[in-house]
Amino acid sequence: MNANTLSLPAGPDLPDIWLPAVRGQLAAGENLLGWLELDLDAELRFAHGLIALTDRRLLSWGEAGGAARAWPLSAALELRHHDHAGVVNLELCDASQRLAQWRYTLNVNAQALRLLAQWEAQLHLLRHGAPEDSDEDETPCCPSCHNPLPPDQDDCPVCARELHTPPSTWTLLRLWRFARPYRWQLLGGFLLTLASTAATLVPPYLTMPLMDNVLIPFQNGKPIDWPLVSRYLGGLFAAAGLAWVLGWLRTYILALVSERIGRDLRTTTYEHLLKLSQEYFGGKRTGDLMARIGSETDRINVFLSLHLLDFATDVLMIVMTSAILFSINPWLAIVTLAPLPFIAWLIHYVRDKLRTGFEKVDRVWAEVTNVLADTIPGIRVVKAFAQEQREAERFREANRHNLAINDRLNKTWSLFSPTVTLLTEVGLLVVWAFGIWQISKGDITVGVLTAFLAYISRFYTRLDSMSRIVSVTQKAASGAKRIFDILDHVSSVPEPAKPVHLPQISGRIELRDVGFRYGNRAVSRGVSLDIQPGEMIGLVGHSGSGKSTLVNLICRFYDVSEGSIRVDGVDIRSLPVAEYRRNIGLVLQEPFLFFGTIAENIAYGKPDASREEIIAAARAAHAHEFILRLPHGYDSLVGERGQALSGGERQRISIARALLINPRILILDEATSSVDSTTEKEIQKALDNLVKGRTTIAIAHRLSTLRKADRLVVLDRGRVVEEGSHDALMARQGAYWQLYQAQARQAEADRAEAAAEWGVAP
Repeated sequence: MNANTLSLPAGPDLPDIWLPAVRGQLAAGENLLGWLELDLDAELRFAHGLIALTDRRLLSWGEAGGAARAWPLSAALELRHHDHAGVVNLELCDASQRLAQWRYTLNVNAQALRLLAQWEAQLHLLRHGAPEDSDEDETPCCPSCHNPLPPDQDDCPVCARELHTPPSTWTLLRLWRFARPYRWQLLGGFLLTLASTAATLVPPYLTMPLMDNVLIPFQNGKPIDWPLVSRYLGGLFAAAGLAWVLGWLRTYILALVSERIGRDLRTTTYEHLLKLSQEYFGGKRTGDLMARIGSETDRINVFLSLHLLDFATDVLMIVMTSAILFSINPWLAIVTLAPLPFIAWLIHYVRDKLRTGFEKVDRVWAEVTNVLADTIPGIRVVKAFAQEQREAERFREANRHNLAINDRLNKTWSLFSPTVTLLTEVGLLVVWAFGIWQISKGDITVGVLTAFLAYISRFYTRLDSMSRIVSVTQKAASGAKRIFDILDHVSSVPEPAKPVHLPQISGRIELRDVGFRYGNRAVSRGVSLDIQPGEMIGLVGHSGSGKSTLVNLICRFYDVSEGSIRVDGVDIRSLPVAEYRRNIGLVLQEPFLFFGTIAENIAYGKPDASREEIIAAARAAHAHEFILRLPHGYDSLVGERGQALSGGERQRISIARALLINPRILILDEATSSVDSTTEKEIQKALDNLVKGRTTIAIAHRLSTLRKADRLVVLDRGRVVEEGSHDALMARQGAYWQLYQAQARQAEADRAEAAAEWGVAP
């Protein structure tokens, strides 16, 4: 093939800059199927790269003229594709590990989707061979944005901003990680299942001699042998009693184990969730995460405790019943098992349709939960703006969507179950007909046919039950996938591989050429600061200038994209995250209180604090007086998110919470923005004493509150534009002077407006 004329039917020609690299890698007879030109590197900096797909390999270049990486195509390979905040992650994985990762912006996502479509088509050829007939060569496109849709997907990832990988039943095998500690109990439960299943198969076997040796001879004129009847009936009763005892034991043991697996799954997921960075939560809905940890783990728990146990019993019953049937009469057994291949094919056919269906149901149900999670906490805003009808319509629409998805899924499922029932009924009729024919020939006795019918009724009942497990299994697999989506997510603020432990932090903070990108947008660039221990720094600037971002980086809610942040000369990425943050006292612009007492909220960062320490922190934050005026003092409940308190009271409690841990680094992010002028003055007096001996970084909307800062740092568009004391910056008449003058004019205008409203001189 001529590489100079390389092109794709679904996209533009390969850029000229990549032609030599691609031409040099293609082997004789190797065809280029698709390509994607990347616009970001691994560190989220704008750079060019290329991914090329041939009919033999996947190739990758970091830059034009650079060395190529190659992976031979294999059915075990998988390309995973998801985006967050405008940046798309593309991962190449095999069954055990991630082989490569690329990043790019949504600007090239359409080309990426074309590459993914080619990838899926090529893997389909590897797994299933070429299709016999195909009248459609074009990839289906989204009706809204006209981008190509991934194979077997109804949702457009460009519109939905997330490509959902259909769940696989094999995902359930990953639950062994949680079942392994209980393997001996599981083994005991399996042995009990085996024994109880064997016990339930004894009664039909005893009906054979009971019919042939007692009932039929009695119809022919012989007297009933009562001692023999008592032995048979005693055997039936003993088998039934033994099956009950063994069944109770196995159900109880496996129920206990499944509850503990569910507990461990919830705990592990929640603990992993707490370890994820702030970036992860920025792209997730609260209702969706609650549904995953709550309802999804419950669904898995029910599957493990009930349905998986029933499935194991069904399999054992079918296998053992088949063995008994063949031992009694092979020909009759073959006729009995005839519908089995058809049912197996039907299960396989329906499973593929249900696999994606139940995952969509879970996503749509999460939308319903998200509406509740949004509306209930914000009910005051809903009522204040009289938006009850709007929120009701949102919920109604989410419910309609949920109903539509379930209706489509039930069309498949409603046909499946009756079809299996029909096959089992037809199979039972065939056994009757074939058995009567063999009795007429003298090949079997009536007792044998009776035993066969008893076994076959149990056999088909179990077969029908096994067919119904398909729905439950796919639901559990969908839930397990959503759980493992959380567990597989790696925090963008990882723990250090070789942590450095500082016995005591003095509080020196150094920012060296710090840059931060949120997606493909640069938020901070080239910020360098040297903050001495005990120094108070004021961060000022317009909204969006990067003040809060800088605080988030110092707290290590995010990691820097460029440069480094050092505390006492050590890069904070080398310090254990929790150990480092224990030295930081943080007061946020919007105070958040947990449901509980005031004392519990103040002591949140130090749960073992004494009542004296709590009161001392409250006094320092000027909160003690209003707390004592509450009905139960420090034991008063604050309500959910502190709604029983005013904004100023919540802010002072959050300040007391930060002060109680006696941090070496104090960060005040608009700490006085929620209080009135009188309360602000009280808090400011307390802060004047509290900042002594602590490194303090303060952000304040009112610049007058930062006059006592040792140094002011003026930020603009993520850069430091000025630095110095209040007096020095005012004398310079630069950016800070302009901010201060603008606030002074606004304050004067507010006073004049208030005076005019009250009819007094300003």
